Amino acid sequence: MSTVVAEKPTGSLQGARLPKWFPWALAGGSVALGIGISLAAGLDSNIQWGLIAAILFVVGTYVIATRVEGKRQAKDRIATSLVWVAFLLALVPLVSLLWTTVSRGVKVLDVFFLTHSMGVTADSEPGGGIYHAIIGSLEQVGLATLMGAPIGVLTAIYLVEYGRGKLAKAVTFFVDVMTGIPSIVAGLFILSLMLQFDMQPFGFAGSLALAILMMPVVVRSTEEMLKLVPNELREASLALGIPKWRTILKVVLPTAIGGITTGIMLAVARIAGETAPVLLLVFGNPFINNDPFEGAQASLPLYIYQQYANSGGAEAAYDRAWAASLTLIAFVMILNLGARAIARWKAPKTGR
Repeated sequence: MSTVVAEKPTGSLQGARLPKWFPWALAGGSVALGIGISLAAGLDSNIQWGLIAAILFVVGTYVIATRVEGKRQAKDRIATSLVWVAFLLALVPLVSLLWTTVSRGVKVLDVFFLTHSMGVTADSEPGGGIYHAIIGSLEQVGLATLMGAPIGVLTAIYLVEYGRGKLAKAVTFFVDVMTGIPSIVAGLFILSLMLQFDMQPFGFAGSLALAILMMPVVVRSTEEMLKLVPNELREASLALGIPKWRTILKVVLPTAIGGITTGIMLAVARIAGETAPVLLLVFGNPFINNDPFEGAQASLPLYIYQQYANSGGAEAAYDRAWAASLTLIAFVMILNLGARAIARWKAPKTGR
């Protein structure tokens, strides 16, 4: 069994130090020992041996670091170890979700699946596709973004640059309240308006509910990004005689455009997966409907829900649901990559 050799101190004020490879060696040993204990105890779950390995890693770090480096440095190392263990524990469900979605979604995900609708195909039968749901999601989320993003950004500009007094406090309060509103409440609000005017389900109604859910997220993220812009930039622009509105447009917004774009994309990612308001207001449609202002319309979250709810246990419906889930994840990922590219392109240049 190998022993850990402490590095010699380089100065009189520096104590013994563990080598840089020590955490990696201890992590490997903890994993091997955790697997060995699990096999000896007859534990079948991967989570169990993972937890055993994590406990061994943290305890081993503290014991060895205390003997070699002292209790003070050992406390620092154990804090770092706990951060790494927490990170890995948070990563496990994410990796598991992605692996399950990809492994099950690729079964039916092909060009035919992406370019055809369900049409006359029953939920329990093989075949069909998600083209109608993709069209519906793009139109509904796009219209919601066109409505929610500008209102959210302008509201944040008012709160940061102009907002003073009772009105600003009231707006901030209601934004905080709206941030925690369940999606079904936004759907019920739009549904009540539709019932007042005797309107049938249509795609734009879902966009209205999604815009309500999107606005507080955009306001909060944009507000924080605007607060990060140094006041010196505003003061320098105003000192040159530039009006405040032009300072905001030409100095403040370009400086914060990266964070603002990222916040908008996070809001889009949130509303892209909402099912409850779409179920109430859009109602779903197995056929292609390119007009969001007339007639029922499909969407990817609603399609996934309907395939699971109405499948009757058919394997073909489950495969379509997983393939649609993978498509939705890819859609959100493309949006985030696009946001990063736009933020990098529009970011102010720091070079001379």
